[in-house]
Amino acid sequence: MSDQIPLDPHDRVRDPAPRDHTREVAEDLAYRRLGIVNVAFHGRAGAGDRDWVLVDAGVSGTMGMITEAAAERFGPDARPAAIVLTHGHFDHVGALEDLVALWDVPVYAHALEMPYLDGSASYPLPDPGVGGLMARLSPLYPRSPVNVARHLQRLPEDGSVPGMPGWRWIHTPGHCPGHVSLWREEDRTIIAGDAFVTTNQESAYAVAVQKPEMHGPPQYLTTDWQASAASVETLARLEPEVAVTGHGPAMRGAEMRGALHTLARDFAQVAVPEGGRYVGDPAQAEDGSAYRSD
Repeated sequence: MSDQIPLDPHDRVRDPAPRDHTREVAEDLAYRRLGIVNVAFHGRAGAGDRDWVLVDAGVSGTMGMITEAAAERFGPDARPAAIVLTHGHFDHVGALEDLVALWDVPVYAHALEMPYLDGSASYPLPDPGVGGLMARLSPLYPRSPVNVARHLQRLPEDGSVPGMPGWRWIHTPGHCPGHVSLWREEDRTIIAGDAFVTTNQESAYAVAVQKPEMHGPPQYLTTDWQASAASVETLARLEPEVAVTGHGPAMRGAEMRGALHTLARDFAQVAVPEGGRYVGDPAQAEDGSAYRSD
């Protein structure tokens, strides 16, 4: 699919002194791009041991880059208080098992993501027919679950986020059943995971250059388009000032908000692929039960 909703490159969140590609969004929030995906670090620079949180865990082979970035921001050997997952797709949990073993840290996720994090279920098949090189490669992407059952915990039912005071989690299914986004009302900052992204993740070129555009969730792994549309509407109503997404540069400001509203309004036309495995037919879990929780 061609560009969805172009974003002005000047609306990127810019850190005047990035630490080796780690970009600071607020005094207590930074993110780092690891190949095709971003991870986020919550906590002030120099916070120290057990006083920060990692959001998502990158692709396989990036543990060293994550620990290096953590050491640079929080101090040598500083371990997180928790790892919080927006969801369990391969590009968000690739280094998770190694990081858990290294840090002995609890992992928090939505209850509906538990089967994909405790070794008991694999995600539905990807959808290479949606178009784009990254989609054509999707049958090669890891689909088997990771297993961090001994450290795995459900996100609190009250909506709070462990280790992140002032934040709450919002269930934003569609891309996968237990996808969550993280929201802080005080400064209207959102960590959106893959509920929406800010580059065309189907295009290898856009991924390489991080061309900014407001884009629906990566199409090749999205399995319930109706739920995804509702999730984007939910996030647009929050009127975020800053958005950190799983793919693409962090963005801020009125034009970003306007693009998000346009995405929500025109989702069926601009985000849903013309053809594909799950268009009009949401995936089922491996046990045959409904993949989406109403």
